[in-house]
Amino acid sequence: MKRLLTLAFILYAVNAHAQLMDGPHPLTMKDTLRGMLTPMRTCYDVTFYDLHVRVDLEKQGITGENTIYYTAVTDFQELQIDLFANMEISAITWKGKDCSFTRKFDAVFVRFPGKVKKGDTGSFTVSYHGSPQIAKNPPWDGGFTYASDVDGNPWLGVSCEGLGASVWWPNKDHLSDEPDSMSIRVEVRDDLQCISNGNLRKSFPVANGYREFDWFVSYPINNYNVTLNIGKYAHFHDAYIGINGDTLDLDYYVLPQDLDKAKKQFIQVKPMLTAYEKYLGPYPFYKDGYALVQTPYLGMEHQSAIAYGNGYKNGYSGFDYSGIGLQFDYIIIHESGHEWWGNNVSCADIADMWIHEGFCTYSESLYVEDMYGYDVAMKYMDHEKTLVGNDAPVIGRYNINEEGSGDMYPKGALLLNTIRTLTDNDKLWWSILRGIQHDFALQTVSSAQIESYIMRKAGKDYSKVFDQYLRHAAIPVMEYSLTQSDTGLLVRYHWIADVPDFNMPLRYNTGKNDFVWVYPTTEWQEMLIPDMQRGKFKWDSMHFYFKENVVRSN
Repeated sequence: MKRLLTLAFILYAVNAHAQLMDGPHPLTMKDTLRGMLTPMRTCYDVTFYDLHVRVDLEKQGITGENTIYYTAVTDFQELQIDLFANMEISAITWKGKDCSFTRKFDAVFVRFPGKVKKGDTGSFTVSYHGSPQIAKNPPWDGGFTYASDVDGNPWLGVSCEGLGASVWWPNKDHLSDEPDSMSIRVEVRDDLQCISNGNLRKSFPVANGYREFDWFVSYPINNYNVTLNIGKYAHFHDAYIGINGDTLDLDYYVLPQDLDKAKKQFIQVKPMLTAYEKYLGPYPFYKDGYALVQTPYLGMEHQSAIAYGNGYKNGYSGFDYSGIGLQFDYIIIHESGHEWWGNNVSCADIADMWIHEGFCTYSESLYVEDMYGYDVAMKYMDHEKTLVGNDAPVIGRYNINEEGSGDMYPKGALLLNTIRTLTDNDKLWWSILRGIQHDFALQTVSSAQIESYIMRKAGKDYSKVFDQYLRHAAIPVMEYSLTQSDTGLLVRYHWIADVPDFNMPLRYNTGKNDFVWVYPTTEWQEMLIPDMQRGKFKWDSMHFYFKENVVRSN
C-alpha cells in the first residue's frame, strides 16, 4: 500500500509538472515537489512547531528534533514534509510509534502507523542531524554563515529566504502554511548567546558545556523568518510608545566593539516606527517586541529579530542608492518595513513575492515623505526607475517555488506610486494600505487578492494596469505627436502595451503647477490645448511609470 500511495503521488506531480514545461527554463520534479500544494501537503494544517536543536560550531553541524503539531484537513495516512537531502533523518515518531518514510530530493513522505481523520489534531516528531548548507553569498544565496568577531569568537547567522527553511530544519516548507505560534529552543556553547525570534523565556545550562536558550514566537511566522544568531553579543534596551498608546520593547543585540556606534545609528528606529504606524497601522507584533540583531551578512527581515549588517552606515553600506543623499540607514528602514509587508501580510506562493518586496520598497518612500516631505519622496520614487530592468515579469510561475524578476522591488514600488496617483485621493489611499494590513493581518494571500482589494476599496478598475506591470516584462509606452498651430498645441496620443485595450488614465502638466487628466487607450486620440507651447508640454512622468515615444513633432 505504501508503494502504491507514493506512486500515485509521484504521478500526480508528474502530470502537474508536465503542465508547467512551457516556461523560460525546463522544470524538474524537484521544483514541483518543493513548490506545489499537492494532496500530501494540503491534507494537514500546521498549528505549532516545537523546534529543539543543538549547534556544534566547531563541527559546523546541528542535532535536533522538531515536533510538528497539526490539524487534519482531510483524511490521510501519508503526508509530505521537507528537509534538504544532505540532512539525515534518524527517526519520525507519532503517538509513540515509529513512522516509515521515503525521500525524493528534498521532500520527505511520512507514512503514519494508523489513519488520521479529518478534524483530528495531533503531532509527530522528526529527529535529525547534519551540516546545513553554508551560505555562498548571504542573504541572497543563503544557509549558515560562519564568521568570527574581532576577538576571534564564533559568530553565526542564518538566512534562507527563497532557499527555504528546510535547509536546516524539517517543516512543511511552503509559504501558504504558517504555524499559529512557535517554540525555538537552541543549545549553544555556554560562553555564547543565541538570539532568535520572539521573546526569550528562559536560559539555563545543559550538559557538556552548553547552554539552552528558549525563545517563543506568539504569532504566525513564515518558515524562512525563523533564524539563529549565535555569538558574544552586547545588549541594550529601549521602548517605543505606539500609535495606540501601547509600549513596544526595542531590543538591540550587537557585537561589543560596535555598541557605541549602534546606540547612535539605531536612533533611527523610533522615527521609522512612527512613520510606518502612521501610514500602515500599528506594528504587527507588539507581544514579541522589535529587535535588531547584528549579523555577518547585510540583512534580512526575520520577524521580531531583524538581521542587521549594514556597518552602521547610512545608505546601502554607505552608498547613496536613493538619489536623495545618505539620509538614512537602508537596512533599518527596508527590513523593518517587512514586519508589515512579508511578515504580517505574507504571500502564499513565492511567485507573488512582490507583495513583500514591492510594497516594502514603496514603504521606504512613506518614511521619506514623513521625514523629509512629499517632494523629496517623489524624487526618491523617481530614482527607483533607474533600478528597473524590465527583463521579466514581476510575478513568477506558480507552484514551483519560483520568484519573479528582481524588478519586484523598484517596479513594484513604482506601480504602487502610480496607483496612488490614479486613486487621486491620498486619504483614501492611506486607508487602503492600512486596510490591507488590518484585513489580511497574519494571513497568507495572493497577488490577485491584494489587487482585488485595492480596486474594490478605490472604486476603480486597475486590472489592466496590474496585468501590464506585474505579468508582463515591459511597461506601457505613451506614443504621441505634437503639432504647433496658431490656436494651440495639437496632441495625438495612444498607449502601446501588451495588455489588450490597455486604458490607464494619465496626466499632463499645464505648466502652472497643476495637471489635467486624459484617458488614453490603445486607439489614437487627439486633443487641442489652447495657448500651449510645444516646449512646455510634459506628461506627468514623475508620478507615473511609463515610457514615452514621440513619433512626430513640428
